[in-house]
Amino acid sequence: MGDAGEIQLQIAGPFLSVLLRGIRGQEAGGDDHGHRAENGGACRATEAPRPPLSKRLAWWAVVLINIVFILGGQGVATLLGRIYYDQGGNSLWMQTVVQSCGTPLAIPLLLYFRFRTRPSSSVAAAANRPPLVKIAAIYAGLGVLLAGDNLMYSYGLLYLPMSTYSIICASQVSFNAVFAYFLNKEKFRALVLNSVVLLTFSAALIGVNHGSDETGSSIPKGKFPAGFALTVSASALFSLILSLTQLTFDEVLKSDTLRTVLEMQFWSNTAAACVSVAGLFASGEWRTIAGEMEAYKKGEVAYAMTLAWTAVSWQLCTMGLMGLVAAVSSLFTNVISTVGTPLSPVIAVIFLGDRMDGVKLMAMLIGVWGLLSYVYQHYLDDRAKAKKIAEKSDEQHQAAKISAE
Repeated sequence: MGDAGEIQLQIAGPFLSVLLRGIRGQEAGGDDHGHRAENGGACRATEAPRPPLSKRLAWWAVVLINIVFILGGQGVATLLGRIYYDQGGNSLWMQTVVQSCGTPLAIPLLLYFRFRTRPSSSVAAAANRPPLVKIAAIYAGLGVLLAGDNLMYSYGLLYLPMSTYSIICASQVSFNAVFAYFLNKEKFRALVLNSVVLLTFSAALIGVNHGSDETGSSIPKGKFPAGFALTVSASALFSLILSLTQLTFDEVLKSDTLRTVLEMQFWSNTAAACVSVAGLFASGEWRTIAGEMEAYKKGEVAYAMTLAWTAVSWQLCTMGLMGLVAAVSSLFTNVISTVGTPLSPVIAVIFLGDRMDGVKLMAMLIGVWGLLSYVYQHYLDDRAKAKKIAEKSDEQHQAAKISAE
């Protein structure tokens, strides 16, 4: 997964406007106009009523909860992952397993939505549902990609200080802009290109200036190039997974309900967990787990709790990612997942003793600049889209009045 930010979040200004692009399904009816006969057959155009306030508030609540899940879950999980290595853990496959083994936590929600669905709705949904073999193949494919992505992130977090790792992970936005252009038909505008260049430059600056990676963490010597390459590759693969997820929602499932989101999250992560467990046994690392637990600096209970809370945090993060992709887009989800870029290095300095020198600070500021360019471009796009809808609505209104006369 990507390196999302921490628990506190304030959403204002452009971010609210960017989120509006996700209201396509929930408020589409509010922009239509219709006709009705009045006073002996005279017709006039009237605006269709907007959805009830409670529905709009419920949608916003879901979006904000998903954002909190992403920022809080991934921030906590990344910190716990680094602590796991620092306290004596060294199983890469165990770190990969905990990134996807929290799927049982979603079972109560799945059961809730299954029993809550009306029989008539279930029949209609089943009729429009793609073949089971096709869905299973998609979930299995996403699961394999997730497992590979998680493994590369595990290597990156082992070989790099958390502050360096966090800044490099911000490059996933630039990768996602490219994938979204080809797979999701997103436009590639000037400010998005500017964002891609800045985020790439930020990651490159870290890559060529790594002599300052002094940290209180246990980092293997001579592994920076491998850690850098694997983290960049993981960021690219993560961006591809998000774009493929959005493509699946839009073109295959043709649904973005909470139940559909949970099912995709559950089955794709279950497949990833199976692949990861297979890797744990195939690599032989499972034989070292008992000794690793006994040698853990904080004790066996702390070892178990670290892994358990890491799994819970990743599960919450994954649920937030899937939910936000369905409600808004993979592009915006990636933006949210990198909002914490300025905070992660600071937390690493405070809790892990990482050194924040001028090069890292400059790379972080360049990354933030690129991120803001990305957000502002989508803010402009949303304003233009809203203006176009308003103009079209006015034209329809005028045409209806002329025909009524």
